[in-house]
Amino acid sequence: MLDRPRQRSAKAPLHPETALANATVQQRVVAVRSFYEYLVEDGLRERNPVRRGQSSRRGRPPRQGLVRRLEQAPWIPNEDVWQRILFACAEQSLRNRLMVTLACDGALRREELVQLDVGYFEHAHRLIHLRAETTKFQRAREVAFGVTSSQLFLAYLNERRGMFGRIDGPLFRSASNRNYGKPLGPSTWSKTVEGIARRAGAARLSTHTFRHLRLTDLARADWTIDQIAQYAGHRDLATTMRYIHLSGRALAARLHRASASIQQDRENLPAALAAVR
Repeated sequence: MLDRPRQRSAKAPLHPETALANATVQQRVVAVRSFYEYLVEDGLRERNPVRRGQSSRRGRPPRQGLVRRLEQAPWIPNEDVWQRILFACAEQSLRNRLMVTLACDGALRREELVQLDVGYFEHAHRLIHLRAETTKFQRAREVAFGVTSSQLFLAYLNERRGMFGRIDGPLFRSASNRNYGKPLGPSTWSKTVEGIARRAGAARLSTHTFRHLRLTDLARADWTIDQIAQYAGHRDLATTMRYIHLSGRALAARLHRASASIQQDRENLPAALAAVR
C-alpha cells in the first residue's frame, strides 16, 4: 500500500503516483487489525501481528503503530484563488450564495449548515443558535453572521416564500422537480461546492474549506484557543490546534518586522560609536 501507484485525482495533489493516501492506508490497517483481533478472540491465533500505537502517558514509553499517521495543515486558499472562488460563487443561485456566506461566517460543518432552521436566527444581534441535536458532538453553541449574509438571508426568505409558500421550518429547501420543497441534504451541498471548485479551478476546495478559512481568520485576529474551540464546537483543543494555520504571507510579515527591528538595533550600535569623540 505504501509503494504501489494509485489513480491520479484532482483531489490528490501530494505525489499521487507514489502510494495510497495515508488516510486510506490507516482505514485498511484498522480492518486487518480487527480481523486478527477476531482470530485471537476465537483462539485461532495467539497474537495480533498488527500492532497498535501507544502514547507515553502513565509513564509508558511511546510506541509507534504499524503505519505512522500523517497530519497535514488544513488547506486555505490564497487571495488569488479566493477571488476565483468568489467569482464562481457569484454565478450560483441565491440559496447557494447564502449557504457559502453562512458556512464562512459561522465556520459551519456540512451537516450543521444543511440543518439550519429559520427559527435559529436572531437578527437583532446577527446570531445563529445551533441546537445540540444538529451538531457533531451534541453541544449547542452560537455563531455569528455578517451583513452580507443578513441581506442574502432576507432576499432568500422572500424567494423561498414565493416558491414554497412558507418561511418557517428548515431554511434550505430543494428546488428540483424530484424533491421540490424538501429539506436539502448534505450530498447536495457537496455537489454544489464541487461545481464551484471546477469553475474556480480550485481542486482542493471542499465544504470544510470555508470552516478552515474562518477559524484561521479568528486565529489571526488573536482569539484564544478556548474561544476558537467554543466557536468551532470542538470537543478537544488538540483538534483546534490543527485549524490555527498562519499563511506564509503572515509568517513572512512577522519575519520582516523582526528582521527590521534587529537591523535597526545593529545600525544603532555603530551610530553610537560615531558619536564618541
